[in-house]
Amino acid sequence: MPSSRVVEDPFRFTVPPAEIDQLRTRLRQTRWPGVASLNWELGTDETFLKRLCEYWADGFDFTAAIDAINAVPGYLAEVDGVPLHYLHVPGNGPSPLPLILTHGWPSSYVEFLDVIGPLTDPARYGGDPADAFSVVVPSIPGFGHSGFRPGLNVASIAPLWNGLMTRVLGYESYVAQGGDWGGMITSRLGYSHAESVRAIHLNLVGLSPHPSRRTDLSDAELAWMSEMSAWQRTETGYLEIQSTKPQTLSYGLSDSPAGTAAWIVEKFRSWSDCQGDLYNVMTRDKLLTMLSVYWFTHTVETSVRIYAEERRNPWRTTPDTFVSVPTGVSHYPYEQVRPPREWAERVYNVQYWQEMQRGGHFPALEDPGPFVATLRDFFSRYR
Repeated sequence: MPSSRVVEDPFRFTVPPAEIDQLRTRLRQTRWPGVASLNWELGTDETFLKRLCEYWADGFDFTAAIDAINAVPGYLAEVDGVPLHYLHVPGNGPSPLPLILTHGWPSSYVEFLDVIGPLTDPARYGGDPADAFSVVVPSIPGFGHSGFRPGLNVASIAPLWNGLMTRVLGYESYVAQGGDWGGMITSRLGYSHAESVRAIHLNLVGLSPHPSRRTDLSDAELAWMSEMSAWQRTETGYLEIQSTKPQTLSYGLSDSPAGTAAWIVEKFRSWSDCQGDLYNVMTRDKLLTMLSVYWFTHTVETSVRIYAEERRNPWRTTPDTFVSVPTGVSHYPYEQVRPPREWAERVYNVQYWQEMQRGGHFPALEDPGPFVATLRDFFSRYR
């Protein structure tokens, strides 16, 4: 029988001063490569990274960053033996709609901090109280403050989410949103737990139809498949090593904060609508808050394991695989995986499709206002 246990005391993120001092020392003592890369063509730009690490060591306000995280109520629960961390803010409105938001890699629950207020208390931000959500933001196992267990993948994380929402928090039904791994977990929620999930919203369509459903492809679908082949040749080196040899990678990431920053920052820049300057879409402090969560929780190395776990035991679609719950999609122009609507409709019950004017892989970070607006718009149909 599935079990759940709530830790009654709210969870607070704390970091001993000695660990902050140790991080600062490591950053100051970084041994930089002998061959500098002064542009982004071959990877993270050295000038950018040095300035970021200097600020992380000697300018970043760790106390303010941790206080901002702890300003949002956080909790711990044990669901089916897996320790889960989550943020939970009940909505302020006549009938708040329960909503679970799921991050991906190289992100964390920090991605959603700026949208929780507008989603839970729209009247305070000039909106309609009837649009209120009760928001739950869990940390994927192996990320942030959630525990890690080998073998967890998309198919096994989705029931943890459903257990958190229904058994721990007592929501009989809810809606779900996600991108990247969060999009895959959200898709699996809609597929496997349609009895509880009213609708899902994705900013990345990750599930592909079974080959038997890929007949009579449109010109747009053929063009997209060609684009994906080109992208896979040049931009998926990280995916291959994280899917095959994550343990080897983890030694360098867990030992070097500069290495952690280089590995993660390059993806934030490449995958966002920043026009070449990452600080166009997120502040330096927000970026370092994200990196600090990875560093102090010692999870940069466990976060990459989800790639290997999914490759070992992937969610394989069959000719009958179809996500039947109503699905909304917001298509951001700088998202890396952007299949046309007709492709998504082969495997999802697409009821809403919005071509966004700007944004990339991290919409809640890059441009919170439109992200909130699109969730209000789509999910209003399922209140």
